[in-house]
Amino acid sequence: MLATEHLIIAPILIPLIAGALMLLYDESQRKAKLGISIASTIALLFVAIELLNRSKGTPLSGGNEISFYLLGNWAVPFGIILVLDRLSALMLVLVAMLAIPTMVYAGANWHKQGQHFNSLFQFLLMGLNGAFLTGDLFNLFVFFEVLLAASYGLLLHGSGQVKVRAGIHYIAMNLVGSLFFLVGVALIYGVTGTLSMAQLSQMVGNIAPSERPLFHAGAAIMGVAFLIKAGLWPLSFWLPITYMASAAPVAAIFSVMTKVGVYVILRLSMLIFGLGAGESAGFGADVLVWGGMATMLFGVFGVLGSQGLGRMAAHLVLISSGTVLSAIGLALMGGGTVLLSGALYYMVSSTLATTMLFLLIEPMTREQGGIAAMLALTADAYGLDADEEDEEEGGLAIPGTMTILGLCFGVCVIVLASLPPLSGFIGKVAMLSGMLGVGALPGWVSWPFLAVLMLSGFATLLGLVRIGIQTFWASDSKPPKVLAMEFAPLILLVSIIVAITLRGDAVLRYTDATARALHDPLIYSVGVSEPRRSTVTQEETGE
Repeated sequence: MLATEHLIIAPILIPLIAGALMLLYDESQRKAKLGISIASTIALLFVAIELLNRSKGTPLSGGNEISFYLLGNWAVPFGIILVLDRLSALMLVLVAMLAIPTMVYAGANWHKQGQHFNSLFQFLLMGLNGAFLTGDLFNLFVFFEVLLAASYGLLLHGSGQVKVRAGIHYIAMNLVGSLFFLVGVALIYGVTGTLSMAQLSQMVGNIAPSERPLFHAGAAIMGVAFLIKAGLWPLSFWLPITYMASAAPVAAIFSVMTKVGVYVILRLSMLIFGLGAGESAGFGADVLVWGGMATMLFGVFGVLGSQGLGRMAAHLVLISSGTVLSAIGLALMGGGTVLLSGALYYMVSSTLATTMLFLLIEPMTREQGGIAAMLALTADAYGLDADEEDEEEGGLAIPGTMTILGLCFGVCVIVLASLPPLSGFIGKVAMLSGMLGVGALPGWVSWPFLAVLMLSGFATLLGLVRIGIQTFWASDSKPPKVLAMEFAPLILLVSIIVAITLRGDAVLRYTDATARALHDPLIYSVGVSEPRRSTVTQEETGE
């Protein structure tokens, strides 16, 4: 029983311990470090699945169960608290599902291009999981900075002027975002006297009219920091070059980092500015709706104008983020739970597909001698044994390389363009049915969103098909030699996408319950406000 109570903190402790342990290993012991990293990510997946099952609760609990963990056993708001609900559990599982294939892919010599790749990767996972679990804004900032610090090192992993130039822009933008975060948090604390998300949810409706503008200003300033991370236009100019310049496994795991910004916007918007917020209800909804659509259009133009798959994949990340941000804004306007449920399903599906696309870029565009020259340079810089490097580079040659790559690429096209029968189509249909079925949204908002949503899918189809024709049909070059450790993650991601498509009803039931819980802030706030209990059910909130 004691072990299960402490399970909530495991997604933070597992990568922290693994990353710290690998710092004790010499850089020549990369196989051992890779083994520790893969074992850590697998353990994270098992823990995340168990926590997801716990968040479902029981039929008697109404299908929602809030669990929390008091560090030091200090009550809210004096102590640090970790909160597990359906949304945070979903994000933990998503991170773990992406971390395993990305880490395996990195084992195909990518982790040898610089120092401490495995430790930085684990610290990034620690920051991601901590951001999804924390229950107060101060510790959200702490975990946010942890994942940013790790991402700086991962972005510069390898060599090249493009990485350095992109890294400078990336670091500068995130430092500005951190400054906005601190200023916004300071204003919110000055008005309310607390940084607990649950307490803010309970207090926002009773803020004095004279102090409400200051509270809104703090929320808006803090929101800018997360909109930068989510890639909202025009704050997204740094993202395409950053993702394009990153090493393949780094860009792949970065695809979920934009969802940290989306997650925080979703959490705080529905919790603080949802039902019960009084005059603050719906604050920022217009910015999210129109800013999200502008981001989608920016991504559309980027996809159509991109000549390389790397830049195109980065703009597809923006389309994904813009779609979910617009859906959050529409939900705040009264779009209903079905719309938000479809957006959550789409977010999971599109993140899996963009991650796989980033892993496909290098094998699809690999030229004879290109990767070999880079790895040879790395071996010379870090004193690797030449014979060992050649042996690993030989790897396992799989017949039908272009066929397998083409099938994986085809899955990405179908999902990202939202074509039937895969999960991208299901997510968009759920969003559209929720938006058009409620009838509470005005036409001047719903119809432009529908048009941009359709346009983004069509533009994605055109852009990716153009790249596919150039790569698989029009090219006369020799098929690339792809290692088994590069194929295995792609096949794993395809399997996950097929699984969430075949079990789409079960996944949508989970996201439906998640959306209903998000629309009722009492489920979260009452659960966290009971400091001496481990769980709270939906039944206890009066629902």
